[in-house]
Amino acid sequence: MEFFDFGTIFFLVAAIVIFFQLRNVLGRRTGNERPPFDPYASARKSGEAATNENVVALPRKKGANESESTYASIDAFAAPGTQLNTGMRAIRDLDPSFDPKTFVDGAKMAYEMIVMAYADGDRKTLKNLLSREVYDGFVAAISERESRAEKIQSSFIGINKAEISSAEIKGTEAHVTLRIVSELISATLNKSGEVIDGDPETVAEVKDVWTFARDSRSRDPNWKLVATEADD
Repeated sequence: MEFFDFGTIFFLVAAIVIFFQLRNVLGRRTGNERPPFDPYASARKSGEAATNENVVALPRKKGANESESTYASIDAFAAPGTQLNTGMRAIRDLDPSFDPKTFVDGAKMAYEMIVMAYADGDRKTLKNLLSREVYDGFVAAISERESRAEKIQSSFIGINKAEISSAEIKGTEAHVTLRIVSELISATLNKSGEVIDGDPETVAEVKDVWTFARDSRSRDPNWKLVATEADD
């Protein structure tokens, strides 16, 4: 399954509020609109604060103990020597602030935002969270739905399971794929208000495989959804 326009003043105020909420509350689910998730904001902030702007830190060779400490959170997440561990280590080498647990928390929040934004036809939220290709696909589906005067009534119950299944570097991009199992109440209504798909009273289990990516060369710290598929 592939996850605002009320006036300029509204968005300026909303952007300021949700920016500060997201910086320290990744993974917390409230149902409010938020900007793209950045799992590493706090780590970067502390690192920047500790670095004098007139000092250029040169890379130094890591000792054995320091090297092991660098990958400790990754090794606790996936056994050393496995393909998943190797992939996450490669991402950590490009981005020292990468932490799998923090990433999953941020991805879970982004998942709910995308699912609900799609149901609401919220193109602005989707644009901030999706790659261009995925965004175009979502918008096409929303436009088709709107042309038929159909609406989706959706309630997000929660995520039962979210785990990283693969991680790799593709060129300069870090790609992380997750398997997500969520619960959702969703029904599609026609222009007469009749249910034509789903059930407005039944909780359904949804299984998805989503891939997020970030270009290591970009100043933009946000990860975006670049691929989705149903998980059978």
